Amino acid sequence: MGLNIKPLADRVLIEPSQAETKTASGIIIPDNAKEKPQKGNVVAIGNGTKDEPLTVKVGDAVLYGKYAGTELKFEGKDYLIMKESDILAIV
Repeated sequence: MGLNIKPLADRVLIEPSQAETKTASGIIIPDNAKEKPQKGNVVAIGNGTKDEPLTVKVGDAVLYGKYAGTELKFEGKDYLIMKESDILAIV
């Protein structure tokens, strides 16, 4: 992928999924009413810690808490960096 970000320790870099633009019934959702996505793909992982190795791997689709992680923009793309413990599930 050529991403030059390497998370440290038990941190994980996630590319969030796109927010829904339309409801199931076809109603278009305006930008100011869109929900923050809680699903994304792991694009980079740290080395883990001595006591706790990481269980997620690059390419995993994950669910995370609504307010988890720190948002960052790198080369025009949005990412979240968070501790592995903030990830709720692998889907």
